[in-house]
Amino acid sequence: MTELLLLALAMLATGAVGGVLAGLLGIGGGIIIVPVLDAALQFLGTDASIRMHVAVATSLATIIPTSIASSRAHYRRGSVDVPLVRRWAPFVLGGSLAGTWIAAQVDSSVLSAVFAAVAFLISIKLLLPLEDRRLAADVPRAWPVNAVPLCIGGVSSMMGIGGGTLSVAALTLFNQPIHRAVGTAALFGLVIALPGTAGFMLSGYGDPRLPPGSVGYVNLVGFALIAPTTVLAAPLGAAIAHRLTARQLAVMFGLFLLLMSVRMAGQAF
Repeated sequence: MTELLLLALAMLATGAVGGVLAGLLGIGGGIIIVPVLDAALQFLGTDASIRMHVAVATSLATIIPTSIASSRAHYRRGSVDVPLVRRWAPFVLGGSLAGTWIAAQVDSSVLSAVFAAVAFLISIKLLLPLEDRRLAADVPRAWPVNAVPLCIGGVSSMMGIGGGTLSVAALTLFNQPIHRAVGTAALFGLVIALPGTAGFMLSGYGDPRLPPGSVGYVNLVGFALIAPTTVLAAPLGAAIAHRLTARQLAVMFGLFLLLMSVRMAGQAF
């Protein structure tokens, strides 16, 4: 009983931190929630071969309400590029469905390795003084550029994140202001999380190795404890984001990603 209470408190704290980060960085909180859930499931003795699947799937489920709260807060501040969301959303959606299917076929160590590698690469880009590096003056409309949102959806669904990790980096390379990139990324999180959650629920349904309270790979106990606190905390993060400079946001984002990449690399190898 004591262990369960401590776990519940840890989940609530995770939700609070994840919510603030969702509003602050447009990352949906998954970059924090996934490794923390993985550690909690390890403590509970969940089978190692599906542990990351449960962490990723549950994280995606919590991103649904978090992304709604975060994107609404940013939209009220004029920081969501609605035309770009309409243009990229079908490709983000397709990538999310493909990434979810691939994730269901591989071992947990593969998901940990993907998480670590992508988080590390993006952290380096954000921590180095590369603000003036741009690939284009604006987001290109050429057909090959649609590979970018396709990859964002696919990789993000495999990592259990809301797309902000990749979306913010991609949009800043396309000369978008950091605050607008963060707000737009928050809405992409919803496009990724909805199909990803459904896919993980179906692909893991009936697996006897699942922890109690799971529907497929989505653990409803973790969702119930984390989701409400992330929704409450997301607007606070959005308010803080608009009090920081672009460089401060980039460094903060980069440091969190670097820390999480080291944690997950150790888990994978």
